[in-house]
Amino acid sequence: MAKKSTKNPSLNVMIVVQNGRLAYEAALFAASLRHTNPGFQGRLFLAEPMPGPLWERDPRLPEGELRDLLIELGGEFIQFQSHVFGKSYPYGNKIEALGSMPAGEPFIFFDTDTLITGDLAEVPFDFARPSASLRRENTWPQLELYGPGYGAIWKSLYDKFGLDFQSALDLSKPDEYWRRYPYYNAGYFYYECPQKFGSRFLEYASAIRDDAPEELVLQSLDPWLDQVALPLVIHSFGGTKDAIPRGLLDGDISCHYRMLPLLYARESDHVIEILETVTAPNKIKKVLKGSDAIKRMIYQGRGAKVRDLFDQENLPRKEQALRNQIKKAGFWMR
Repeated sequence: MAKKSTKNPSLNVMIVVQNGRLAYEAALFAASLRHTNPGFQGRLFLAEPMPGPLWERDPRLPEGELRDLLIELGGEFIQFQSHVFGKSYPYGNKIEALGSMPAGEPFIFFDTDTLITGDLAEVPFDFARPSASLRRENTWPQLELYGPGYGAIWKSLYDKFGLDFQSALDLSKPDEYWRRYPYYNAGYFYYECPQKFGSRFLEYASAIRDDAPEELVLQSLDPWLDQVALPLVIHSFGGTKDAIPRGLLDGDISCHYRMLPLLYARESDHVIEILETVTAPNKIKKVLKGSDAIKRMIYQGRGAKVRDLFDQENLPRKEQALRNQIKKAGFWMR
């Protein structure tokens, strides 16, 4: 099957935007996309939840300089209703927002706390075979002493939706080692149709939340629900973790930094250069200073102090160790 290039003008990029931190992160994302992909022929959709009974406050980004900046950077606002998740599980925004995207057109979803650091056209996507980010730790499931193991937990989920569990396994990894079982970070994912993907994602996630297999009785689904359902959705559409070469997304071409202190602590010099280049213009700086984290980390030099805490050739293996050291130095903020 021929691969659909990201040079196809129908390629759509989607991020979720709402009032507060996500809107500022969205501006960093949009600025980085515009900087590193000046010839980008696709569309950047800014999916915005509408107020409704599942939100206590209006989640929309108000009219003003930040909204204007996002539009100036090439973003197109689209709205969606929260019918299932809303405030109780904001990570569900990425699931419900897919239904507002143009049907039948290839899409890539990114979390807003991502920078585009290279040319998306260099990623050899096959949009008929979905995949997602492999930049993750073994955060779910957390095994209990007398509870079921990885195999039993994941098999119960595949069985629930009539999926072939055995064909999903990485048989090069030993039994009961967490990497044997498909598990993704939901920081990015893609497919040939957002509405098909979103409909199944919503079906699986809500079914797991409302009627989980008994093997999950000891497991927390908050905030992991999206990442529990995602491998099942990808497998159901014939996707795989090896759909694109490693080191491109979450590598040379994108960076899911998650929080600015973590970015300065562990990401490459190139990522930091992109971040500081795209935030330098005065018209962008004026708006982004409305975020305390951006103001202090980027413009007031706290990020450089965070970086000085770590030997880039000998970083802690676990993210929690990074967080603890940053917090101990008094530089943690989000």
